[in-house]
Amino acid sequence: MLNLVTHAQNLVYTLLSLMPSRYQHNSLRTLLGLFLEATGKSLPEYSQSVSASALSRFLNQYNWSCRAVIKAVRKSVLAQINTHERVGRRPKLQVILDMTTLEKTGKFKGLGNLIRVYNGKRGLHLVVLYIALGRWRLPWSFRVYRGKGNAGCVQLGLKMLRALPKSLTKRYQIQVLVDTAFGSIDFFKQVRQMKYQAIAGVRIDRRLSSGGTVNDISHRGQQVYLQGLNFPVTLSWYWLDRDDGTREKRFVVSTQPLSWSYISRLGKRRWMIEGFFKTAKHRFCLDCFRQRTLLGVYRFIVLSLIVYLLAHWAYLWSGKQTLPDWGESAAIASAVLLPQLLVLNLIIQINQAQQLARQHGLDLSVRGWQYG
Repeated sequence: MLNLVTHAQNLVYTLLSLMPSRYQHNSLRTLLGLFLEATGKSLPEYSQSVSASALSRFLNQYNWSCRAVIKAVRKSVLAQINTHERVGRRPKLQVILDMTTLEKTGKFKGLGNLIRVYNGKRGLHLVVLYIALGRWRLPWSFRVYRGKGNAGCVQLGLKMLRALPKSLTKRYQIQVLVDTAFGSIDFFKQVRQMKYQAIAGVRIDRRLSSGGTVNDISHRGQQVYLQGLNFPVTLSWYWLDRDDGTREKRFVVSTQPLSWSYISRLGKRRWMIEGFFKTAKHRFCLDCFRQRTLLGVYRFIVLSLIVYLLAHWAYLWSGKQTLPDWGESAAIASAVLLPQLLVLNLIIQINQAQQLARQHGLDLSVRGWQYG
């Protein structure tokens, strides 16, 4: 895993080098360090080394290219994916699409009507494209849902699918995993035109061309025609255990003929993006933005997703096969990728504790350190 460590270090150095001034370089490093505290509440006002106002200007005002940062991250990700060991003639890459809400209260006038109520939740609504390849988990892109009269979640998801780089779509067989919100006729047709596989959840009352619903089918693995589709899909289902101890029957279809057991397994695999959403929000501050400008919010979200990626890489470095301990993984990433910032924060804490130390007959001092 040493190569992955070096790769991540090179990515952080590249991102820092994209900053046009030393002050913005320090602000970026500070924000990455704050997110890597993995508390879910590491906001600019908790910074020890750079003022909250300076970090606010960095996010909302200063002229640095967020697009260049995204390009650098994607280039780094693709370089690592392309080293992934190929299994079979054309290995499968799973792309998961889903919507999440970054819940908000209060007024955000600078965001226009982007803060809205959808499905009973008020906030900023994102459609996210998430990649799974072996043990790799990668948030690749996102789009903001802007409400009625604008592109819906299906159109936003299709747009992101079309934008996937050819280095991925030619090397891998793309399996698109989605829930019932994306299972429209248009979605099935367009994914099929892209020559991707679609594995989508469908409602229990989804109607068939022959009459009746999917719930009338008695055997998994049957090919059926959904109402409005002119090609067959393979139907399966699985049982989802709910938090209250009950079980819910979930139907899932595939646009290509696969075994019912494999379709059911892929249907369950879609839920991994829900774990990503919880981790990104509760650990890496994805929904904690307080910026009042669209640019500031966009930059905040991008940095949060980058830090999730760095922590995920740290988890892979560890070689553990258990579920990730995100606090531990973030601490590893912080120590390996931002050692100067950790030392600086330690020095600040020592300086702040000098008066207390003198009261107890101790003299604390640090020499030979310069930050910049």
